[in-house]
Amino acid sequence: MRSIIATALLLGGAPMAHAALSPAEQKISSTVEAGYEPAVALLEKIVNQNSGSMNLAGVKAVADMLRPEYEALGFTVSWVPMDAAKRAGHLVAVHKGKAGSTKMLLIGHLDTVFEPDSPFQTFKRDGDFASGPGVSDDKGGVATMILALKAMQAAGTLKNANIEVVLTGDEEDAGDPVSISRADLVAAGKRADVALDFEGLSQENGKDMGSIARRSSNSWTLTTTGKSGHSSGIFSEKAGDGAIYELARIIVAFRKELPEPNLTFNVGLIGGGQSADVDKDGVRIAVTGKTNIIPPIAVAKGDFRTLSEEQTKRVQARMQAIVDSGHLNGTSASIAFDLGYPSMAPTEGNKALLVKLNGINRDLGLPEMPALDPLKRGAGDIAFVAADTDGLVGLGLASSGDHSPAEKADLSTMKRQAKRAALLMTRLSAEKGRK
Repeated sequence: MRSIIATALLLGGAPMAHAALSPAEQKISSTVEAGYEPAVALLEKIVNQNSGSMNLAGVKAVADMLRPEYEALGFTVSWVPMDAAKRAGHLVAVHKGKAGSTKMLLIGHLDTVFEPDSPFQTFKRDGDFASGPGVSDDKGGVATMILALKAMQAAGTLKNANIEVVLTGDEEDAGDPVSISRADLVAAGKRADVALDFEGLSQENGKDMGSIARRSSNSWTLTTTGKSGHSSGIFSEKAGDGAIYELARIIVAFRKELPEPNLTFNVGLIGGGQSADVDKDGVRIAVTGKTNIIPPIAVAKGDFRTLSEEQTKRVQARMQAIVDSGHLNGTSASIAFDLGYPSMAPTEGNKALLVKLNGINRDLGLPEMPALDPLKRGAGDIAFVAADTDGLVGLGLASSGDHSPAEKADLSTMKRQAKRAALLMTRLSAEKGRK
């Protein structure tokens, strides 16, 4: 019987009561099933409104579409403009429940990587699959969140829940400085006991996975200098080794000396010569030079990703030490870091949340969700609150082709994801909060 229930749920079949679910939780399950098509209709509506990160009016338009959904559920909704960070802003919705119960932060985002000039603009459905800009990342997650909250309301469990929703308008291209663009999210994290992130569901070999960690996303720019002169004098005491050899020394040392578990580092852009001018967006280097001139300048840009803030600091210090030591003759070097998205380490609190989620999976007759290898999950907004609260990632839709015109969501996963989220929030709301 258990396998039959699991199969029916995984295939999106009719809801089946399970003895471990309370009457209210059974009501949640049936409401999710009944609300599936309306939720897909909402998803279609918001996908068809372009909200590329730099389409500020489009991001605000999606927020305006979602505002009545949260207000109908008893949330107090506000729009937080982000003019100072050159982005649209964030939608924040607050629901006050039972005093002293767990405070939950729900995270999603309004923007996509597809700007108005992208040819990929329209929601298209084929049964339980759909394509479209942001259909999974993250409009599918937002629709799943709302479906879960509606199911809680129908079952009478939402009234006790203390929930703050933060839907950022610039997750795909965070506004600068992040001290402004993420201030409201960070503040919400400090108030919360638990953070639940509604980005996409991770799967391996068709199996749903639990995500309790995300790696950071940091960038660096390495600049080396040397003495310009005729190439016939290269390596001499007077002429020196030139900027490009100094750059190569450092990059080779990075490759040999930096590797450690959970760390990746990449050189994504490089150039050197008589001149090397990086454009304002940091994605192009205009280079001039000749084969018979010792290059006086070279530039490389790359990233590095870590699993903890301690690892970030350690790797940053090691890179700096490599840059500062052992300069080749007649050269100098400097490195600048841009620490973007922080890490979300796999803490004991995060592991405990996954245990609770797997308890819900058992009660729903669903398979257990093993913890995903964090190397398989990119950076995201929940990392900005990871230092202050426990968290889970991946309560949105399973998909493929994200960030490309091949983006395709498995809509059927919305049902079990909404059930998981609604039951988890319901059970957490019955627990005493820590803050």
